[in-house]
Amino acid sequence: MKKLENNVVQLIPMELEHVERIYEAAQDKRIWEHMSVDLTEKNCVLQYVQDALQKREHGTDIAFVIVNKNTEKIIGATWLLDISKQHKCLEIGSTWINPNFWRTNINTNCKYLLLKYCFEELHLNRVQIKTGHENFRSQKAIERIGAVKEGILRNHMIRKEGIIRHTVLYSVIKEEWAKVKKHFEGHLLN
Repeated sequence: MKKLENNVVQLIPMELEHVERIYEAAQDKRIWEHMSVDLTEKNCVLQYVQDALQKREHGTDIAFVIVNKNTEKIIGATWLLDISKQHKCLEIGSTWINPNFWRTNINTNCKYLLLKYCFEELHLNRVQIKTGHENFRSQKAIERIGAVKEGILRNHMIRKEGIIRHTVLYSVIKEEWAKVKKHFEGHLLN
């Protein structure tokens, strides 16, 4: 798997050598409010990276660390999940970013690089993105990039604190990619 990058971010396939820098980026508890993991303990980060490597080996997921090009520091992670070569689809998800970079162009550039890779190099038919029904910040960000809201998966997950989560489902399909790409390049990447 290759590195994806532009002038804002690098998405580097996750490796064991990243554990310490992931741990450093993951210390703000606000990151984990809507996530199924909490990486504020080093042993959890090690397990997270080992899980990513195992899933990459099996061909089901590819995890990336997000590197800020200005500082060359890891500031988060994002994944390609549930990869189906047969159906030519996958999910972009499990994205987390240190709050110092919320409301910046970091996440938008990550999504652009991932979508461009999915549609222009992997030639996929569909990319889906899911988020929790209470994660309004994430929903707005997904809608802003041009993904289509398909619906809500009711009682879809149980969060780490035992609360039931409904999941809001979005997608971009290959027929929409040219329009979505133009929207990114004209309005969102700066």
